[in-house]
Amino acid sequence: MTALMNQQDFFDALEKARAPVHSGGHPFSRAWANGELSLKQIGFWAVQHFYYIDPIPQQFGMFFCRLDDLEARQHMLENLRGEENPAYPEKRHPNLLVKFGRACGLKDEDFHRAELNGAILPSTRAMRSWIWEMVNVRHLAEAAAGIMVALEGQLPTLYPKYVDAMTKMGLSDDDMEFFHVHIVGDVEHADIGLRITHHYANTPELQQKALAAVRASTEMRWRMLDGINDAIVMRKAAE
Repeated sequence: MTALMNQQDFFDALEKARAPVHSGGHPFSRAWANGELSLKQIGFWAVQHFYYIDPIPQQFGMFFCRLDDLEARQHMLENLRGEENPAYPEKRHPNLLVKFGRACGLKDEDFHRAELNGAILPSTRAMRSWIWEMVNVRHLAEAAAGIMVALEGQLPTLYPKYVDAMTKMGLSDDDMEFFHVHIVGDVEHADIGLRITHHYANTPELQQKALAAVRASTEMRWRMLDGINDAIVMRKAAE
């Protein structure tokens, strides 16, 4: 049986598990970073991403309620407050993404009525459902690893490349506030995720489950980008 890894070895293994299908290596992300996407195409991504992240505050609230460790709850409460931003509702992360969408030429209803309009891809639905599964069903070690380490942990290295490309396209820092808050905040969130995962993954089996959750989450995000990229390619072919 695999032995229990010490903290640093476990942290290294979690970050290594994220690497093979890091979203930064996806063809869609590379095209974005290289300035090969139009604002219309980036806006299509934004609509899909909004559907995925819109329930994140509720999902984090569910995760918070399951945590029996006070320090872990306090960390997650700060994370949750950052998502909802009760003092400045317009700064809620989903609202910032809608603001970004306006800079891409979209209307608010393009986001809020996307599901009713049949605009949501199956792979995007799967991504959102996967988060619900982790916060409701999976072990706390799996949820912390699969959300905070695997997903939030990618953004500080992924989003700067997007921002650089969009700055060259003429978008302002205010337009891209959604990306900036994640570049800054998710470094801390990923670190907290590592510590919460380590706290709850206190057996060799749970450590292996946490590693599997990281691999699964990065694969799910990759497949979501597959769906977006395929849809854009098909639209190009139809034009």
